[in-house]
Amino acid sequence: MSNQLPAMQSFARVTASSRELNYALVDVFAERPLQGNQLAIFTDARGLSDDEMQALARETNLSETTFILPRDPKVERVHGVQVRIFTVVEELLFAGHPTLGTASWLYQNHATLRGSEQITLDLRVGPIPVRFSSPAEGELGIFGTMKQNDPTFGEIHDGVTIAEVLGLSVEDLDPDLPVQTVSTGMAFCIVPLKSLEVAKRLEIPMQKARAYLERSDAKFFHCITRADGGSGADWHARMQFYNGEDPATGSASGCTIAYLVRHGVVASGHRVVIEQGVEMLRPSRIYTSATIDGEVVSEVFVGGRTISVAMGRLFLP
Repeated sequence: MSNQLPAMQSFARVTASSRELNYALVDVFAERPLQGNQLAIFTDARGLSDDEMQALARETNLSETTFILPRDPKVERVHGVQVRIFTVVEELLFAGHPTLGTASWLYQNHATLRGSEQITLDLRVGPIPVRFSSPAEGELGIFGTMKQNDPTFGEIHDGVTIAEVLGLSVEDLDPDLPVQTVSTGMAFCIVPLKSLEVAKRLEIPMQKARAYLERSDAKFFHCITRADGGSGADWHARMQFYNGEDPATGSASGCTIAYLVRHGVVASGHRVVIEQGVEMLRPSRIYTSATIDGEVVSEVFVGGRTISVAMGRLFLP
């Protein structure tokens, strides 16, 4: 029996009138292919219903799937490229790695925006600009940096309660920092852990976590601690995501740098590298910075590398 796959054109369609949808697969916040956080991008989603987009996100079964809705190039230059973001469960107003990954795909492939220094995505949360550095010869992928919305700082959570919810002891939390909700478009409960050892053995009881989050002002837990000195990163993160874990979370990283600057752990404007996905064997590198003036944190930047790894067609009746 041959191990070769049939040519693309020989695949039978579902019906004679099936729609063909082109998609791309990229790795975001990756230093090399097959690292970072995967993203499926449907490159022309015009005509798809909300239910169809949600079903396609379940079909890809990735953390997120994005849908580009092309419109007049003049409109896109002024208002941004319209994009919608879906998880396997729901549509999101904003998410970091889908924003960076989709903008990076547009940087490489869009008819009129290809190679632009800045590309703006028109998301449900509003316009999010992404700036790009011209890749050096032989460099893998595209490096982009998004400017996130200014952060809002919410509830400070009781440490004893949070430790119990996460299956930890209160001694596992960093005693010098609060557990706090932060949002730059999506709200995360930032949980500072005492050590890398605590982070590596973290196993969140999902039922308890979901029950707590449903009555709080946060959507997910994002646990952080200082990284190992030889890792090349400054902070190590793990993010609870529905019933599993996310290998790289750009929106949570924006909240993290805002939190660290707000609480005086990181100097204003200083670049901080966050590693994530290590325990999942999808190591990620997320480059962040934020500024503070008095108590006001702004200029939240989150960047990383996007690497294209696959493309294909999906047939939809």
